[in-house]
Amino acid sequence: MTKPFSPRELKARIKSVLRRRAPEAAQEPLAAGALRLDPATHRVTANGQNVNLGPTEFRLLRFLLARPERVHSRAQLLDLVWGDHVYIEERTVDVHIRRLRLALEPFGLDTLIETVRGSGYRLAAPR
Repeated sequence: MTKPFSPRELKARIKSVLRRRAPEAAQEPLAAGALRLDPATHRVTANGQNVNLGPTEFRLLRFLLARPERVHSRAQLLDLVWGDHVYIEERTVDVHIRRLRLALEPFGLDTLIETVRGSGYRLAAPR
């Protein structure tokens, strides 16, 4: 940025960089088809009905919704969702993916989360 600049311009540019760098950190609602996640109110809705998720499943869904169609390995998900200071098995990711699918199943949205054999998981485009 060239000087002089306004504080409003600086704030807008910082928000833009943060939105590109970590889209799940932004407080904007995320959506995929009938599935909606609002980070500000910490609510997930499917077809207008509330979906009950645990805190880890909520963070996992927010991460996947912020990066649709991208495949993430178990190690990447552990580092980026749980944090890099957590020492748990990679298969723990499988348990939380299963819980997330079970929560979305009554709404017919469990197929949004795909297993990519040999690679990891991704949020598929809604059909």
